[in-house]
Order: sequence, then C-alpha cells, then structure tokens
Amino acid sequence: MIPANFDYQSPRTLSEALDLLGSNADAKVLAGGHSLLPAMKLRLAQPAMLVDIGRIGGLSYIRESGEQIAIGAMTTHVEIANSSLLHSASPLLALAAAQIGDTQVRNRGTIGGSLAQAHPAADYPAAILALDAEMVTHRRSGERRIPASSFFTGMFSTALGHDEILTEIRVPKTTGEAIAYQKVHHPASGFAVVGVAVRLKTSGAKIESAAIGITGVSEIAYRAKAVESALRGKTVSDLKEAAGHVTDNVDVIGDYYASAEYRKHLAAVITRRALSQALSANKR
Repeated sequence: MIPANFDYQSPRTLSEALDLLGSNADAKVLAGGHSLLPAMKLRLAQPAMLVDIGRIGGLSYIRESGEQIAIGAMTTHVEIANSSLLHSASPLLALAAAQIGDTQVRNRGTIGGSLAQAHPAADYPAAILALDAEMVTHRRSGERRIPASSFFTGMFSTALGHDEILTEIRVPKTTGEAIAYQKVHHPASGFAVVGVAVRLKTSGAKIESAAIGITGVSEIAYRAKAVESALRGKTVSDLKEAAGHVTDNVDVIGDYYASAEYRKHLAAVITRRALSQALSANKR
C-alpha cells in the first residue's frame, strides 16, 4: 500500500520546525521514519504534513550532564548501543538499544522517534521507565520536562502536544547498580513479545530497591510495582515468587502470535531471568 497524500517540510532549525507544527494540528514529526512510515503505508496514520527534523543540527549526542546522561532525540539506536559512556555510566538503555529490530533499523531509527511513537511492544519504554528518565521537550512557548512515569499515556499515545518536539532524554547514572534487559523477540517484526528492564540496588545478598519496566505485555509499557514491592528486602532465593506478580492488576493483551494467557506466563519467566541476569552480572 501507499500512504495518503501529505505535505512534506524539511526545516533547518528547531524554531522553524516548531512554527510548522504550530501552524497545522495534523502535522507529524518525522525522525528516523522506522515507526511512522510503515504506519502511513498501511494508512493507520494519515498526517496532513510531515515535518522532517533530520536536517536540524544539534539533536544527536550522548554526553554527561551532572549526575545524568543527556541523549539527543535524533541519536540512533546503534549509537546508543555502542556508546562507551552509556556502557560505563548507565548501561540499561544501551542493552535495550542493541536488541531493537535489525541492523537497518538500528542504523536509521532514533530514540526520540521510537519514544514519541509509543509502540506498546517497543524496547525503550521499559528501560526509560525503569530508569525514571526525564524527557525534555520544546514548543513555541518554551521548554518543559516530562518524567517517564507521565510520558506514556496509552497505545501509540504520549503526553506530547501536537505542537511539541521531544529533543532530549535524560537518564541517571547507575554505576554500581544491577542492570539487565531481557526480551522475547517477535520473529517477524523484532518487537518485544515481552521485554523486561531491571534496575536493582543491593546491599550484600539483599535487594534494597527495584525498578522494573515491562513492555509488550499490555497496551502501554508499565512499571511492575507489585514485583518491586515483593523484592524489597529479599534475596536471590525469592526471585521466582516475586516475578509471578509481574502482571498483577494489568490487562494483558493477546494476539495471533501469543495469547494473553501465554504472554502472562512468559512475562513471569522473562522477569525472573532478567532479575537473575542482573544479580549475576553485578557479582562479577
């Protein structure tokens, strides 16, 4: 199929891009294109205008900013996966990026585009939630910051306004914490049938706190609060019981590839594996 007719604009500055978005409520931002363009070809998305931000300078970077790592929204998945700074200071996002799609997608797709698309089975949302990341956005009235906990509002839906552009993602440094990302790849799309991002703070054999992001299981990525509570103060021997709470109070989705019942079972298994991987890696 081919997309419906649309206007195409390629601004050279952020200010120009914001003016274009502000002038047309049916405009959409085009970043890497690996999320939006397939939806347009299927006519699941029919924007009246595409505002291509690929020529705007200064939106691709990974750098330290105090106790955070700042990542430009146009930074590609492969740049994130290969970043020595992220691997040393905050590796969870890099671990997730390395498992996105295939080589072509990782070389072209961007973190900002993926997060703004809010696909329910995308990899980044789980990591973003587990990290308590912060989204920096711009509109003509100025900058605002959105915590990850408030960013995803539904399937393919975020807190971004129609006239707003995600420009930067900020993640905390997690040196010394136990980190892991595990997923079951969909064999055709590469999306997560289930994806689990884990961030643990430990003291000896005990888990002081846990942050666990889940993708692919529901219509929206979420924090597995019940698992986090069950792990607090516990040891490695308690992982299986805690992981069994991963879908508590969650509407689990089912599809032609994985039924809701199977996905629920899979979520518990992958959560346990991710927890074990994080704790094992932290011992080395």
